[in-house]
Amino acid sequence: MDSLQGKTVLIIGLKRTGVSVARFVARAGGRVRITDRQARAKLEAEVASLAGLPIELSVGTEDPACLAGVDLVVPSPGVPRHAPLLAAAVRQGIQVCSEIELAYRFLRCPLLAVTGTNGKSTTTTLLGDMLRRGGQRVFVGGNLGTPLIEAAMAEYDVAVAEVSSFQLEWVDRVRPHVGVWLNLTEDHLDRHGSFAAYGAAKRALFTQQQPTDWAVINRDDPAVQRFTQGLPGRVFSFGWTAVREGAWIDGCCLRVRYASREMRYPLSNIRLHGRHNYENIMAAVSAATVWGIPQEVIKAVLPAFAGLPHRLEFVARKQGVCYFDDSKGTNVGAVVQSLASFPGRVILLAGGMDKGGDYSPLRPLVRERVKTLILFGQAKEKIRAALARDVETILVDTLPEAVQQAAAIAREGDTVLLSPACASFDQFRDYHHRGQVFRACVEEL
Repeated sequence: MDSLQGKTVLIIGLKRTGVSVARFVARAGGRVRITDRQARAKLEAEVASLAGLPIELSVGTEDPACLAGVDLVVPSPGVPRHAPLLAAAVRQGIQVCSEIELAYRFLRCPLLAVTGTNGKSTTTTLLGDMLRRGGQRVFVGGNLGTPLIEAAMAEYDVAVAEVSSFQLEWVDRVRPHVGVWLNLTEDHLDRHGSFAAYGAAKRALFTQQQPTDWAVINRDDPAVQRFTQGLPGRVFSFGWTAVREGAWIDGCCLRVRYASREMRYPLSNIRLHGRHNYENIMAAVSAATVWGIPQEVIKAVLPAFAGLPHRLEFVARKQGVCYFDDSKGTNVGAVVQSLASFPGRVILLAGGMDKGGDYSPLRPLVRERVKTLILFGQAKEKIRAALARDVETILVDTLPEAVQQAAAIAREGDTVLLSPACASFDQFRDYHHRGQVFRACVEEL
């Protein structure tokens, strides 16, 4: 569908993405119909933001009658494939596409896209900074914050988007000129059902690429390697050992070989913390390089980039104890990377809403580096069953209690790390809210 003029579009889910899609469809001449299971009282801000637009709104229900006369269905990322309205739409032969698919069809500029289990937001933001410093008009968004649909039909030179597996469930034309796959570990299995399905969703970002496009991949991640076999685009890889063409870390230097040149970037003055952030840097520099950003621009951006909140963010040092906020560590792979950033004596705060993954991959690093494990939230018993045999474990109900317990047992030289390995929605609005609560609790100590 290359025109929305006169078409009826059903948007399922009225949150940030749904609001942006509704505005775009209305501007493009389409008829907007919106449905959301939540009661109107919980959607007051979203409804108010659409005031004056000609929309049909149905809330507190999933009435199949909403599909009558619909030409296109656009589900918000949080709506699973098995949701009743989506299943009904498929049965009736109504076209379904994700917000990023719809956005891509109306983009007037090339797309650079970043996916993976962890590190997407940091890599996307850093890549966007490099492109801006290179003088380009750049849209940066997607799953990171501002929906990609906000860039549709706007005047940008390039769009840089973070893309999640949820957003890739309903795509068929999305073609990034540069696609980045950072890593792949168990996550969102409660949504996708299996690791294979999760990986296949990520792979969809690359399947429409052409031989002139680039797939920037982590060559040291076996799952990424497995799922990227046979991609149509050109592969440029990053990792920890030297290659004929690609990026790698050599001591305190990032080296990049591309187009018969070798470029070197010092890492001694960067502000990001942790091995996983070195991988994010390699990925962003690789993507910027194949996109044509000059070496001197990349070299200027790297030491200026301070990272993003709630991603292994230093909070405070109190009585010789360092507190780090890694609230974005919502899966086991992220916690592995975070723990690997510290030599030991870590008091780890974990827990929240379980996402269906296996916590046992944490055992080696927990044994080696965690002094005490403090668990909170809905998943605490499941995590204890997987890890308590290897480390002293304390169970509490809430994050503020966990911070108080950590402060009581911490000694000079220890690190208190919030890296939950879980979603936040059992006790918080989102991971930002969880991180803010953690910071407030630390500041009150």
